[in-house]
Amino acid sequence: MPTASENNSVQDRSLLIIREHAEKGAALRRRFFAENARLIAAAALRAADTLARGNKILICGNGGSAADAQHIAAEFVNRFLIDRPPLPALALTTDSSILTAIGNDFGFEQVFSKQVLALGQSGDMLLALSTSGNSANVLLALKAARERGLYCLGLTGNKGGKMKELCDALINVEDAHTPLIQEMHIAAAHLLCELTDYYLFDNLGALAALPENGVQSQ
Repeated sequence: MPTASENNSVQDRSLLIIREHAEKGAALRRRFFAENARLIAAAALRAADTLARGNKILICGNGGSAADAQHIAAEFVNRFLIDRPPLPALALTTDSSILTAIGNDFGFEQVFSKQVLALGQSGDMLLALSTSGNSANVLLALKAARERGLYCLGLTGNKGGKMKELCDALINVEDAHTPLIQEMHIAAAHLLCELTDYYLFDNLGALAALPENGVQSQ
């Protein structure tokens, strides 16, 4: 059995881990939103314009980012904070038959790009998530989206990786710690949802003021 001293040492270490994570996360959160607030607002206006024109949002990512893709799609399709009509968004991470068929026949790298080519239409948006910015299947999805005429919005970490060359707009978390990058991604995505609702249902003037061809690429 651990001694009382050993228990105290474990407890002290656990509290230190919590405190360090909280302090690093708080500092990163302040810096991230200070640097990216205008970009997030512009991305939300683009999403609102996309949806107002009858188009949809496709979302993809791997691992934790796959869960975030499903999370974000659910906020659009169901609701975020206000009751409003469902908004068309689709996570490309959820259909196990499609994912395994493509993975088995063509390789894991194409599990998203084939779905983009099947479902994406000019005027849609692809929201691509990768903490490294270098996920091979996400990169191919972005290339397919550009081929189809979709607007490409990226959520990345580190320095943006290869994704920064393929996105019309990139919201990058300048950090190398994956858990904190993911925390910033979902915080940014929540604001994307909230501001999209704001532009669609509370601030119609922002959409009305846009040119006929919509928001220009950032």
